[in-house]
Amino acid sequence: MTIAAILQRKGQDVVQVQSSDTVLSVVRLLAQRRIGCVPVVDDGEVVGIFSERDLAYRVAQEGAAVLDRPVGEIMTAPAITTDDRTPVNHCLSLMTKRRIRHLPVVVDGALVGLVSIGDLVKFRIDSIESEAAALRDYIQTA
Repeated sequence: MTIAAILQRKGQDVVQVQSSDTVLSVVRLLAQRRIGCVPVVDDGEVVGIFSERDLAYRVAQEGAAVLDRPVGEIMTAPAITTDDRTPVNHCLSLMTKRRIRHLPVVVDGALVGLVSIGDLVKFRIDSIESEAAALRDYIQTA
C-alpha cells in the first residue's frame, strides 16, 4: 500500500505556516490545533518543517528570545518529504532511520498532505488485522 491510501482516509488538509511567521505565532498554532509540527511553505514550496523538537532545542540554547524570531531561522531544512506513490513500509523505514515523526507529502512540487508515524502504524495495524480476519474466515469456511 502507498501513502495515497492513507491520505484518502485521513484527508489532505494540512496546517502550514510561512518562514516569516514568528516562532511564537507558530507555537500558539501548534497548541491551538494540538499538533506537533507544521510544514513551512513559501510560494507553494515546502522549504522546511517546524516541530516541537526544533522549539525545545532552540529554547534550551537561546532562551525565550527565540520566540520573536522568524520560524524560518530555526526550522529543520530542507524537509524530508515523500510522494503519494511511496509504499507505507518505505516511509516507516525512512522515519525510523532519520528519527523523524512527520513526512510532508509532495506531488509535482506541491504539498498535498502530511503523514505522521502514528498514521502509518495505525494503517499497518489495520491492514494486519484485516488480513488476519480474512484468513480466519477462509479457514472456517474451508
